[in-house]
Amino acid sequence: MNTKPFNGKAIYNPSGKAGEYSYWACNFYTGCSNDCAYCYCKKGVMSHVWSNAPKLKKCFKDEKHAIEVFERELMQNLPELQKYGLFFTFTSDPMLDSTIELTKSACSRCIRNNVPIKILTKRAEFSKDFIDLFEHDKNHGRSTDWIKLYAIGFTLTGHDELEPNASTNAERIKVMQKLHNAGFKTWASIEPIVDLKASLSCIEQTLGFCDLYKIGLMSGGKLPNKEELRMFVGRVCYKASAYGAKVYWKDCIKKHLGRDIISAATVDRSYNIFK
Repeated sequence: MNTKPFNGKAIYNPSGKAGEYSYWACNFYTGCSNDCAYCYCKKGVMSHVWSNAPKLKKCFKDEKHAIEVFERELMQNLPELQKYGLFFTFTSDPMLDSTIELTKSACSRCIRNNVPIKILTKRAEFSKDFIDLFEHDKNHGRSTDWIKLYAIGFTLTGHDELEPNASTNAERIKVMQKLHNAGFKTWASIEPIVDLKASLSCIEQTLGFCDLYKIGLMSGGKLPNKEELRMFVGRVCYKASAYGAKVYWKDCIKKHLGRDIISAATVDRSYNIFK
């Protein structure tokens, strides 16, 4: 990867905790109607532009301009994006009714240019369109190679009450299984950990159809008991290994434990879900 960070209007190199999710990311909107109680965007540097309704970033005139900028920045960084993939998105949910069309438009340009796509959402409704499109192409003898460029992820906390306008955790898990069965790569963001029991339950419910877990603590929240966290880590590593899944432990967990986490299931930031 280039040592000099790229900071475009749509595409950029995230840093800090966001950088643990992807080398490259795209943000079109700020704000999110899921209205999660723990959302980090409601606090700190994002708070002054945050709302419960997604708004196109001010650097874009309209959605047509946004996709023009995106395509230009995509081509400008194409070799590295083909290598590392592009994450959607850190400042909203890319699969909301109000954001999904621009997400789809951007993804179609990624597909045409062989750029892998990493989506993270709390929505379940969109999945039927993705599966129907795949089945349509397959049944009509069209190429379905594009499916290999999608890794669709769901945030799973096990606490619907903290995510009042999102699809329920149960709905997200059900959709994850359908997508995985259809052939899509699937992954889960087990972050934030609201409580260890609920997070472990989400992992156990998705074993066998989740390829990768990214696990992190609540930002600014109360840290879990170290001994309980050690037991949680051990159980997750054991269960993930048994099902052939991979686990990325975020730096906040390793820092709290005071050690690295070594197991057959554990991967580092350079892990490529597409390979």
